[in-house]
Amino acid sequence: MKIVLPKPFTFEGGERAVLLLHGFTGNSADVRMLGRFLEKKGYTCHAPIYKGHGVPPEQLVHTGPEDWWADVMNAYQFLQDKGYKNIAVAGLSLGGVFSLKLGYTVPIKGIVSMCAPMHIKSEEVMYQGVLDYAREYKRFEGKSPEQIDVEMEEFKKTPMQTLKALQNLIAEVRDNVDMIYSPTFVVQARHDNMINIDSANIIYEAVENDFKKLKWYEESGHVITLDKEKDQLHEDIYEFLEQLDW
Repeated sequence: MKIVLPKPFTFEGGERAVLLLHGFTGNSADVRMLGRFLEKKGYTCHAPIYKGHGVPPEQLVHTGPEDWWADVMNAYQFLQDKGYKNIAVAGLSLGGVFSLKLGYTVPIKGIVSMCAPMHIKSEEVMYQGVLDYAREYKRFEGKSPEQIDVEMEEFKKTPMQTLKALQNLIAEVRDNVDMIYSPTFVVQARHDNMINIDSANIIYEAVENDFKKLKWYEESGHVITLDKEKDQLHEDIYEFLEQLDW
């Protein structure tokens, strides 16, 4: 079976640009429907894929937040190089953390952070997430349960320095959220089992702009962009973007 790997995308819909950022162990497919929705509304959307993501998990363990942040900055530069002067950003989970970091690093018209963690999870919990992702990827490749078990045992032998660096990144961004002056829309799923949902309150309280909004989605889980309230989420993000000073 031929595996079709996810790719970065650029949907050109208008002069206003939105950078869409996926989560840890995710890929551009997490934000693709949102991108298509905004394209139809007249926005240009670009979504990168971070190094080590959307590829076999053995490649993920050799990358880290510095690599992924470089990919985010390159994606921002990509839009600038194409002539887009006004750029907003919307990110899911780790992408939400990066969206906030962009907010105090470069000029950003507006920020949408979706289910972004501000509390540090233990490395054990994070590592379990990586193992789940690795197993799921191997299933996606069509491998037999026996082969997956063998490969997973091998995979567990590779040390993953990334998780400590990821904890440090989250702590750094949390310490700097009060340096954000761009309009910010904080999105949080009520049934998010991946992060401490109080993170949403931390972000909302710390952002220094008066134009900020926090919305809870009562029916959704962590990957809110693909969950049952995604259509409402699309509309809410569009409404937020339309209120920005482009």
